[in-house]
Amino acid sequence: MLDYYARIAPVLVPHLSGRALTVIRYPDGVEAKHFFEKRCPKHRPEWVETAHLWAGNRVGEIDFCLANDRPTLVWLAQLAALEMHPSLALAVDVEIPTVLAFDLDPGPPATIVECCRVALIVRGLFDGLGLECFPKTSGSKGMQVYVPLNGSQSYAVTKPYAKAVAEALERTHPELVVSKMKKSLRDGKVFVDWSQNTASKTTVAVYSLRARERPTVSTPLRWEEVEAVDCGDAPAASLSFEAAQVLARVEQHGDLFAPVLELKQDLAK
Repeated sequence: MLDYYARIAPVLVPHLSGRALTVIRYPDGVEAKHFFEKRCPKHRPEWVETAHLWAGNRVGEIDFCLANDRPTLVWLAQLAALEMHPSLALAVDVEIPTVLAFDLDPGPPATIVECCRVALIVRGLFDGLGLECFPKTSGSKGMQVYVPLNGSQSYAVTKPYAKAVAEALERTHPELVVSKMKKSLRDGKVFVDWSQNTASKTTVAVYSLRARERPTVSTPLRWEEVEAVDCGDAPAASLSFEAAQVLARVEQHGDLFAPVLELKQDLAK
């Protein structure tokens, strides 16, 4: 785990840098108890940067870790911080997300194959609006689609926008999509979770490991890979990547998610 985070740092750190970070720590391994940690540990080295931010009514303001460099990332890994969950916004302006995020969660017997279908529908919708979006695996059973913004629109705009998109998908594809959180509605469908688009929530970072029996990773995808699984030209398993495979993909393709950090787009379109 330490080796992976040290080697993936050049592409992972830019996606964490400047963002309040929540980690999930597994001090006794992935099959034992774990805990979410928002508060940056007080025993942190002096070179670990932090942001003093509001963390909810029960907690108040706390210091969040900012994984701004490789040493901080490796230090967190040494604390058994297996999963990295950053805010969608930078700490300097916590109400302005840099992306619009859709979490695609399949309800059995639906799988990542159905997620690919929904992801392509999402892409088609935003293509029609002149906006680009980018897919990644969750590292678990689902996928996420990110629409880069990097502008000035707040969660007050992006959250209802994401909800409207999810509800529109449900209306046009009721056999495939559900927009409500109630689990009993999800059987055989893909839940398009729009609620991640709020300051109080986080989404697993691209390139983060996941706490699974296999060391899978939330991995950026090429749309061609999504299309291949959707049409049956590639198996669903082709979208499950372990740490070594992700390092090899970065060596081959670079950071497929780099445009998410750079591309400026306006939802008003």
